[in-house]
Amino acid sequence: MKVGIGQDSHRFSDDTTKPCVIGGIVIEGVPGMDADSDGDIVLHALCNAITSITHVPILGGIAIDMCKKEGITDSKEYLKKALETLVGFTIEHIAFSVEAKKPKLQPHTDAIRKSVADLCGISVDNVGFTSTSGDGMTPFAQGIGTQCFCMLTVNKS
Repeated sequence: MKVGIGQDSHRFSDDTTKPCVIGGIVIEGVPGMDADSDGDIVLHALCNAITSITHVPILGGIAIDMCKKEGITDSKEYLKKALETLVGFTIEHIAFSVEAKKPKLQPHTDAIRKSVADLCGISVDNVGFTSTSGDGMTPFAQGIGTQCFCMLTVNKS
């Protein structure tokens, strides 16, 4: 068994036409993230958790090339590449913790869990998701951006 940890954070974009994508779903009513890609903090944190197990730099290498050279900005595509590096491992559980004043994520929890489960080919029961407003204590809790931590548990296949 191995456990990986990943983190990602982004500020909100000044571009009000950019959609806010979290966990592979579009969240209406808030701007997207200030990122070259869609800035999906949940999928980016998961990619980083996979990297902590495989040591293959997905966001620091492969995704940059995909974005800059091929124009691919959809984080689902980065996750597909990350999952390809998990050869010999089976995902047992994924847990996410997001801090954000906005958007309110509780109404979207089930959709985010299902999206991640579908992308990873696992049961939705094996995807945990919590969110907090942070009570104004950090920039994320003050509405400047969003932050996500991810814990990934895998077993050898």
